[in-house]
Amino acid sequence: MVESSPRNLAGRLGSARDRTFVGRHRELSRFRAALNGEPGSAVVLYVHGPGGVGKSTLLRRFETEARDEGRLVVKVDGRFIDPSPLGFEAEAAKSASAEEGVLLIDAFEHCQGLEGWLRERFLPGLPEHTVVVVAGRRPPSTEWSCDLAWSDALEVLPLGPLDDGSAAALLERRGVPSSVHDAVLAFAGGHPLALSLAASVAVADTASANNWEPRPDVIATLLSTLVGELPSRTHRLALETAAHVLTTTEGLLAAVLGEEEAGPMFAWLRGLPFSEYGRHGLFLHDLVREILDRDFRWRDPQGYERMHVRTGHYLLERVRTAPRVEMMNAVRALTYLKRYGPMAPYFQTMEREGDVYDEVLRPEDHETVLRMAAETEGERSVRAVRAWLEDQPESFLMYRSARTGEPVAFMAWLRLTRRCAALDADPVAAAAWEHAERTDPLRPGEHALVSRFMVHPEAYGQVSTVGHLMQLRICADWIRSSGLAWSFIVSPDAGLWRPLMDHLGHQQIFQAPWSGGRTFTAFACDWRVTPLDIWFDRTQPGGLSEPSAPLGAGPTGERPLARADFDAAVRDALRNLHQPDALRANPLTSCRVVAAHAESSGTDPAEALQRVLTDTVNLLTDDPRAVKSHRAVATTYLRRAATQEAAAERLGLPYSTYRRHLSQGLERLCGMLWQRETSALPGTATETGPARAG
Repeated sequence: MVESSPRNLAGRLGSARDRTFVGRHRELSRFRAALNGEPGSAVVLYVHGPGGVGKSTLLRRFETEARDEGRLVVKVDGRFIDPSPLGFEAEAAKSASAEEGVLLIDAFEHCQGLEGWLRERFLPGLPEHTVVVVAGRRPPSTEWSCDLAWSDALEVLPLGPLDDGSAAALLERRGVPSSVHDAVLAFAGGHPLALSLAASVAVADTASANNWEPRPDVIATLLSTLVGELPSRTHRLALETAAHVLTTTEGLLAAVLGEEEAGPMFAWLRGLPFSEYGRHGLFLHDLVREILDRDFRWRDPQGYERMHVRTGHYLLERVRTAPRVEMMNAVRALTYLKRYGPMAPYFQTMEREGDVYDEVLRPEDHETVLRMAAETEGERSVRAVRAWLEDQPESFLMYRSARTGEPVAFMAWLRLTRRCAALDADPVAAAAWEHAERTDPLRPGEHALVSRFMVHPEAYGQVSTVGHLMQLRICADWIRSSGLAWSFIVSPDAGLWRPLMDHLGHQQIFQAPWSGGRTFTAFACDWRVTPLDIWFDRTQPGGLSEPSAPLGAGPTGERPLARADFDAAVRDALRNLHQPDALRANPLTSCRVVAAHAESSGTDPAEALQRVLTDTVNLLTDDPRAVKSHRAVATTYLRRAATQEAAAERLGLPYSTYRRHLSQGLERLCGMLWQRETSALPGTATETGPARAG
């Protein structure tokens, strides 16, 4: 009997993925047991592992098996939901109505803050026979295991590389010549994404089938080779655009490629082995995204900047026109582009969301708001907040813990159309109003927006996820407000925020001394002088520019080391890693990352430098491409090999191979530390390891 062909592209893609699925026997066994309700089986499976290890592929297989059993499958992708309880419930609602449904939650690391709420509130309300799979990069918190009620209901499944047999089977099914299997496996190990990328090149690389020998650091070259074989320049630009943005739609491609090309290119992107798609569009795997974007930026700077600007204008229009329920997702996609420009340090650390969500202030929250104001700014601010609560309570937003629903922060986003009584109790807002009246008064139908209080007691005035959510709300109103004449931002830390304010067209207009030795700084923008389109053109370019302010400078304003001197200091510190006196004389002890660790841990600079270097060396293992580099660096410096020849012998490597691995490892290590040092901001450099790419 001839099997009928799939009736649409999705079916065809699904069949192709089924044919190339290999391994994962244990995970499939545990899912089938849960699906069949076998005694002792869990009802919630928590799958976790690094990027590219195959979590999404495994969930697609789970989906196929569940549908074959006639079960209703509901999928939630953490990358594309509003990371709040309401946003999650909107996506997962159908799972609560099916007696034997299957809920698959992918990319949970993007809304990890919902974990407590999911465990304590959402999951217990699902029908008894629902099977739930959570997949993310991070393992579940210990609170799951501490709760006896979950001891029999939850099973944690760490997802690692494929075993040797499964990895070889994957290459065979991808059509890789057997003559290069060993070489590809030696390069990629069992990492599914690295295997797939290597296979894509090896299948076509028949000319070098007998001597195919890529090094661990050439995955970027492999991907560049793959890109070079694309059918046309249009295909290349479509792929590079998808790598640059948060999500890709046909409309966005049309803005970059033109209307006629958008449809065919979007369909082509959907079929790539490293692409996925959800409710908000198509996206590429993080590793592929990073490599493609860096390659495009280096290879064609002018083309890269054109693409950056065109995508920005399209996403700006999306924010303008999106239904209110989609507004935050639209402005989040627009703001994502800031990580490529001069303000990248303010945005690159904003990977985790979901811990908090915002809503309009409730009457019973007034006392909580006053208490937060008293804790952070004192009684003088309490009087101002009380006046605004009486005058326009609708202008306050409360930020609540997704887990408990308790308030954690608030923002007063005031709307002024006239002089009101509350200004008499708030000299800072009054000074902003008087500046507008004196410079260019409001006309009929116009208003001013004043961000007067952005109070998060746990990270007051600092760069934080809560503050980022407040900024998204402010940015959305700048773009969507009709009749906006003035906007004002009041900050308790002008030194930290001035570069971003200047970038966003908000100039400092005054400083107001406050109680407790605090000084508030007000920044202002007259939107009639700088209309939205002009403002955006001034703030959007910058995909290639360097930071316009010394964001990497130390706390006293000194400039950081030059890159060459920094790298030399890293190598010198590694050579003296076990000699505290030598480490104390190393210039790295005065750098931000080391100073922050010394302060947070209470250790002396030499010990802090030793810990930062050790932790960063160990972080090399997070990247499957750097395993051999890590072994070379760790054996040479952490395990104190007497000589480099001895280190090579200990690793069982030819000296030339060892030297290559060591050189690659040192280059990666210096790059990771430099990225952390130059992207750190006051108030955020408290971690011991380098910043990681999302």
